[in-house]
Amino acid sequence: MSDTMTAIAIEGGKGPADALKPETLARPAPAPGEVLIKVRAAGVNRPDLLQRLGAYPPPPGAPATLGLEVAGEVAVAAGRWKVGDNVCALLGGGGYAEYVACDARHALPIPKGFDFVEAAGLPETVFTVFANVFEHGALKAGETFMVHGATSGIGVTAIQMANAAGAKVIATARGADKAAQARALGADVAVDTTREDFAEVAKREGGVDVVLDMVGGDYFAKELDALKTGGRIVFIASLGGGEVALPIFRLMQKRAVVTGSTLRPRSADEKARLAAEVERVVWPWIEAGKIKTVVDATFPLAVAAEAHAHLEAGAHVGKVVLTVG
Repeated sequence: MSDTMTAIAIEGGKGPADALKPETLARPAPAPGEVLIKVRAAGVNRPDLLQRLGAYPPPPGAPATLGLEVAGEVAVAAGRWKVGDNVCALLGGGGYAEYVACDARHALPIPKGFDFVEAAGLPETVFTVFANVFEHGALKAGETFMVHGATSGIGVTAIQMANAAGAKVIATARGADKAAQARALGADVAVDTTREDFAEVAKREGGVDVVLDMVGGDYFAKELDALKTGGRIVFIASLGGGEVALPIFRLMQKRAVVTGSTLRPRSADEKARLAAEVERVVWPWIEAGKIKTVVDATFPLAVAAEAHAHLEAGAHVGKVVLTVG
C-alpha cells in the first residue's frame, strides 16, 4: 500500500458542490481496534451536503473528509475481521477516499448477493431508520407507519424496513411520479402532497402509530392530527423548518411522544451496540430479499462534486454512490 491516497477535500473549507476537489492525503493509520478499509464505494448523504456548506462539522476525532458510509475490503485486520474480508461500515467521516480507518465494531459483512455499490448504500440509512423508527419510535408489526420524503435514501429504506417488520406503510412524496415509485417500493398508501392533504389521507386509513419526519415546519401539526392515541413522532431533520408549535393539551389528549435523534455524534460504544442490533434484526431481512438498495446514480470519486449537485437537485430515487478504483 502507498503511504498516500486520493481523497476529496472541500476547497476553502466550505462552499458549493464545485468546491469538492480530489487531493492527495496521507493514508490513515488505524488505531488499536480499528480496521483499515480499501474503499470500493462510498454513499453520498444529505449530511455530507450540510458539512460541505459548513453547517454540520464532524464530531471530535473524526476525519475532516466527507463520507459516512463505505463498502470495501479489509486491508488491515482488527476485531473479528481478517485481511481480504468484504465489509460495509458506518463512519464518523472520511469515506470519500481510497482508504478509511474505522472501529472494527462498526463494520458489518456485505450481505449475500450485494455488490460494493449496493452495500455502500446500507449503513447510514439502515442504522438511521433502525435507531429512529424501531428503537425511538418502537414500531411494531400491525402498526401503521408514515414516512415523508418517500423516494429519498432514508425514505426508500424506511418503506422497506417497515414492510419487513409487518407494519402498514403510508408514504408521502411531492409529485405523482414519486408517489407511484413509493408504491412500487412497497408503500401500502402513497400520497402526492402536491394534490392531497396527507393528514386527511392518513385519518381515512385509520391514523398513524409512528411518523418518521425529516420535514418539520407545518408538517408537525398535520402529523399530530393524524396520530393515533399513544402514537410517536420521530424527527431526524427539519428541511421544512426547524421550529414548530406544540399544542400541549392536544399532545396530552393523544398521549403522544415527540422525539428525535442524530446518529453521527453517538459514542463508539453506542454505535457498536446499534451495529450488533442491525446485524441481528435487519441483515436477515436483507438476505431474505425483503430489503434492497435502490441506487439512483453512481459517480467516480474524482467527480464527487457532480454527485453532490445531483443529490441537491432532488430528483433522485434512492441512493447516490461514489465508486472508487
